[in-house]
Amino acid sequence: MQGVLVTAFEGPGALVVRELPEPEAQEGQVLIDVEWAGVVFPDILQTRGEYQTRPELPFVPGWEVSGTVRSDGAGFRVGDRVAALPVTGGFAQTVAVDASMVFPLPDNVDIRRGAALPLNYLTAHFALIRRGALRPGEVVLVHGAAGGLGSAACQIAASYGARVIAVVSTDEKAELARSAGAQEVVRVSGFLDAVRTFTDGRGVDLVVDPVGGDRFLDSLRALRHGGGRLLVLGFAGRGIPTIRVNRLLMTNTSVLGVGMDEYWRQDPEAARAQWHELWPLLKSGRLDPPISSVFPLEQASAALRHLDERKALGRTLLQVRAC
Repeated sequence: MQGVLVTAFEGPGALVVRELPEPEAQEGQVLIDVEWAGVVFPDILQTRGEYQTRPELPFVPGWEVSGTVRSDGAGFRVGDRVAALPVTGGFAQTVAVDASMVFPLPDNVDIRRGAALPLNYLTAHFALIRRGALRPGEVVLVHGAAGGLGSAACQIAASYGARVIAVVSTDEKAELARSAGAQEVVRVSGFLDAVRTFTDGRGVDLVVDPVGGDRFLDSLRALRHGGGRLLVLGFAGRGIPTIRVNRLLMTNTSVLGVGMDEYWRQDPEAARAQWHELWPLLKSGRLDPPISSVFPLEQASAALRHLDERKALGRTLLQVRAC
């Protein structure tokens, strides 16, 4: 099979495309013929050896895929259309995935979009519902709202009855955020003042922050006193912020970490339970990932650079097999 290899922790430019032996499914795994693979920020970190877990070189990257099941087993049948989270191995024409990380696709969800669903939507669901305890009518501020994770957070928050304020940097990104369910859109520069205006000075109930960096302090200031929660999902802005915890004491606010890897390690069936909760929203079409960039498998390096340089709107995909 054709696949992509990380042979050195030197970033996206060091990826190579090679002919590789096909994997064999172990007990409790599902063998999937991959048609599409999602490109996500953790893929970039893994090519640099900067992710929390560091696979042994050489390895095939690729967190999420969609395709068809090759053989019966683990509750799946040959030909089933699925999305899956292999974490590594997705940038190849065939991958073996633990059954707990394989998810059936509703008939109305095309297989291309399936590759853009698992990581971002399960992460946003975990952040907002499990960690953030989102309630209908609350106000949610979403950073990076035109990215894959941000747009997923906008859609899920809106679907659960929240008022969504999106933070973006351009008019084009503002349009995408609105289409994802944001009722209000503000620019990165000056977002705190805009939030105070929109909320009549009250502040927001929840902040979804996959960016970090120098906007973190203003995100804390944007929280409603007496129950505001800031969700830390990552550091796409590269900087890892620090906090003086006396501020949390004085405002009765919270900063909550959102670590999907640890959550799924502790409870391997949790992802499947989340997918079941999201199923009605998937079937209704309310969860619909915006896809703006598609690259062939041979251009995996270019696809990762596209995301790394913040050129992507919505999701970036790799077409692993020609239709």
